[in-house]
Amino acid sequence: MPMRRLAAAAGAGLLALAAPALAQPRETLTIGISQYPGTFHPNFEAMAAKSYVLGFARRPITAYDATWRLTCLACESLPTLENGGAVRETTPDGKPGIRVTYRLRADARWGDGRPVSAEDLRFAWEAGREPATGIGPADFYRSAYELIVEDQRTVTLRYDKVTFEYNSAGDFQPLPAHIERARWQADPRAYRNRTAYDTETTNPGLWSGPWRIAAVQPGAGVTLERNEAWAGPVPAFRRIQIRTIENTAAMEAQLLAGQVDMVAGELGLPLEQAAALERRTGSRFRFEYKPGLVYEHLGLRLDNPILSDRRVRQALLLAIDRGQIVQRLFDGRQPVADTGVNPLDVMHDPDALRWPHDPARAAALLDEAGWRPGPDGIRRNAVGERLSVELMTTAGNRGREAVLQVIQGMWRGAGVEARIRNEPPRVLFGETLSRRRFQGAVLYAWISAPENVPRTTLHSEEIPSEASNWSGQNYGGYRNPAMDALLEALPRELDRERRRALWSQFQRMFAEDLPELPLWFRADAHVWPRWLEGVRPTGHLNPSTLWAEEWRAR
Repeated sequence: MPMRRLAAAAGAGLLALAAPALAQPRETLTIGISQYPGTFHPNFEAMAAKSYVLGFARRPITAYDATWRLTCLACESLPTLENGGAVRETTPDGKPGIRVTYRLRADARWGDGRPVSAEDLRFAWEAGREPATGIGPADFYRSAYELIVEDQRTVTLRYDKVTFEYNSAGDFQPLPAHIERARWQADPRAYRNRTAYDTETTNPGLWSGPWRIAAVQPGAGVTLERNEAWAGPVPAFRRIQIRTIENTAAMEAQLLAGQVDMVAGELGLPLEQAAALERRTGSRFRFEYKPGLVYEHLGLRLDNPILSDRRVRQALLLAIDRGQIVQRLFDGRQPVADTGVNPLDVMHDPDALRWPHDPARAAALLDEAGWRPGPDGIRRNAVGERLSVELMTTAGNRGREAVLQVIQGMWRGAGVEARIRNEPPRVLFGETLSRRRFQGAVLYAWISAPENVPRTTLHSEEIPSEASNWSGQNYGGYRNPAMDALLEALPRELDRERRRALWSQFQRMFAEDLPELPLWFRADAHVWPRWLEGVRPTGHLNPSTLWAEEWRAR
């Protein structure tokens, strides 16, 4: 850290007396994260790395804060039925609907000085409504059947259904029409490959947050500089340097060497690695372990004939001793998951079906499904095919790689061959999952908002395909008409207690059918320097960086 020494002379011929050293303000904050964004476009690909980086550079209309309360960020006030910002109505085809009006903040500016306007929301809506664009979530754009520009800063969205999330804008956020509209109009299907967010990432007009992206090193890092057009509180740091370090052992080494100041909890060190680091370093850093809505699971390719059999899926889960893994690898700090609904969520059902570690029951289910032990211990079906499943996760994540090795051994004990093949995060999330190029099971996490209805991950209409330009997050290809109906009914129930009954039904159906294999809910390990203040982990979908203008160095 630069120091400046001040000297004052007491008189002629006397020695200068040194006053106490004064520290220069910290200009740069360097952050380590374990992934690099596959794209910088806000509406393509759901990836935690992109969400974290864009939290510095953009402000969505609404977000859930650290207390899990829905708040306005780019809007003036949250529209509600009570304050008249939302009004029930009947749609043109006679269905119950609702209109919701958002008024953008008067001081919202893109980095090139242009106001963030209703036209930017209109463009985002038009692009999302066009199926060829491939923007998700598709259900939002299907439901929001009309957008009315009331004035330069005000739009009204008309929905063809009423949901309890009616005033959450979610992933709908302004896109700079003056930069992006012409690119989209030229060829909506090719737009995702031509967007300025990836071809001109440093264009200031793309960014509306406290910082703007000033430089990118593909696969290695992102530099953000203070956005002079930002009218909110002046950020303490002139520059944010984000370094992608996919190997978590290397990330720890860079932290200890002072090459990074902090490690982002949202996608940094695995909990067990951070806990061991804390034991070794004592009070050198600040550690916070934030439990939240991060759900680690094994996503399954359900049109794989092996995994399409529910008995096999149940057996695979019974063969994994998740309690032992959590105890051995995570110091018992991560609760085992029965479904994707976290016990911290108000709609969690503690009576949902559970799958304990039960090797005998797993063996019986595999026998019933026609998989019999072979001479080498690996089960085979009637035509001699081996019970073999490919296992994947994010390469370089030491915790996840260790988990796969343990699962591989446990499945081997049940007669299941697991072939591990890991990929860098940007490949796994940007191509393999989103374009459904995996064949077996993939270990990764879903991060959700409070009481988040998982339509985009489980509804059959959300299966990515070339026809939909790969929108949707139902990567496994799960199809269940009963689940589809429940996912459609759940958000439409505004009464909390009646909705609770639907949530219980959802959790029972999920636990029985196992469209994916639930593992545990993650506690994020945030590692900060002692001099950094104001970081507030949220524990859910919206990252702490959305409030980074509050971060301060002491």
